[in-house]
Amino acid sequence: MQIRTRLTVQFLLLGGIIMLIASVTIYFSSSAFRKEDFFNRLNSKGMSAARLLFDAREIDPDRVRRIEEDNPVNLHNEKIIILNFRNDTIYSSDELGEIEINNNLLERIRLHDNITYRQGPYEVLGKLYAAKFDRFVLITAATDIDGFMHLKKLRLILAIVSIFSLILFSVAGWFYSGRALKPILKVIKSVEDISITSLNLRVYEGNGTDEIGRLAKTFNKILERLETSFMAQKDFIANASHELRTPLTSINGQMEVLLLKNRSSAEYKSALESILDDIKSLIDLSNRLLLIARTSSESPVKLYSKIRLDEILWQVEEEIKKFNNNYHINLIIDGALTDSDQMIVLGDEYLLRVAISNIIENACKYSPDNTVDVKFEFPEKWVEVIFEDRGIGIPAEEIRKVFEPFYRASNASSFHGSGIGLPLVSQIIRNHDGQIKMTSVIGKGTIVKLRLPAIS
Repeated sequence: MQIRTRLTVQFLLLGGIIMLIASVTIYFSSSAFRKEDFFNRLNSKGMSAARLLFDAREIDPDRVRRIEEDNPVNLHNEKIIILNFRNDTIYSSDELGEIEINNNLLERIRLHDNITYRQGPYEVLGKLYAAKFDRFVLITAATDIDGFMHLKKLRLILAIVSIFSLILFSVAGWFYSGRALKPILKVIKSVEDISITSLNLRVYEGNGTDEIGRLAKTFNKILERLETSFMAQKDFIANASHELRTPLTSINGQMEVLLLKNRSSAEYKSALESILDDIKSLIDLSNRLLLIARTSSESPVKLYSKIRLDEILWQVEEEIKKFNNNYHINLIIDGALTDSDQMIVLGDEYLLRVAISNIIENACKYSPDNTVDVKFEFPEKWVEVIFEDRGIGIPAEEIRKVFEPFYRASNASSFHGSGIGLPLVSQIIRNHDGQIKMTSVIGKGTIVKLRLPAIS
């Protein structure tokens, strides 16, 4: 069932329930009023006849009967019966004896002073009447033909009004549900127009303040993130393809040259060494790409292991010096350290080692003296590792860009690199709920600060 149909049915049911409750309330209120009004009229007629009978100088039932017969406001089938304390009838207009009277009824009237009940078509009022010297039982009965006729007409009117109201509720529900859903239909139409090739399109937001507008805004934000993600993915694939093509082309070219003619052992060895360097570069690039894919996945790093940052630094220094003996790492631990546990953070040891290794290699590579100073600071709730070199520096307007995949600073073109290291570092630190900050001055060097949450 469509939402519009369901809303219309719900609107109809709600209106029907309201109309039913209102109609029942009106009918039973009118019925109660009719009953109360009719018994008040019975009481007035009975009391009037009793006063005529007992307030005269002598009790004359015939005179009272004549007066009542000539009364223009008599009730339909009016019956008035008056009995004394011995249950003798001293006045009765019930010539045919249609109103049943027994001792049990008279006892109830004397006990309760006033009772009402229904006998066939008659509604009967029984009450005690106190005269000067005695108390009498006064029974008044009549049929409320007009009252029941009004109730019958009221039932018909309420039924007709309810039927027409339900029809109006249906029409109104269909109309207003259509108006309410109109923005959703526009959103659906907008979404249908969006495809993988048109992520720049946005969903209609309406006034932007109601629930549908807020939903559309949220969807547009998702589209913006998707568009950014697809563009980044597209750029990443293009750049990765370009970076992979370079060593592969080099390998292919060198092997084709080797196959053109027979060569000496020295030439083959030199070519194979060059090819091996390209293969190593290709493996390194592939590993970095895989790490970026891993750290950029939706599943974040499980920060369960306790890791000592100083131990990671010693390991990184040892690994780097295996391949670059001319790189120098000065690890400075000053008076800021008061407890060895201050060095401990939660995280993935391998990824943190990769991040720190990338920063140190960059610092040494771009510094004329191939030296980097590493020191610790311990601001509240953080462990801060600071890397400072005296290298070529990075232009201020490019500092933010160097954290984008495959971007290299304009003054770094003469140095070998792929532009993956710093983006990888940034992603790893973010996955560890940390922060990275870089400041640089051209020709003087660069300072990189890593902040990781301390174990509280």
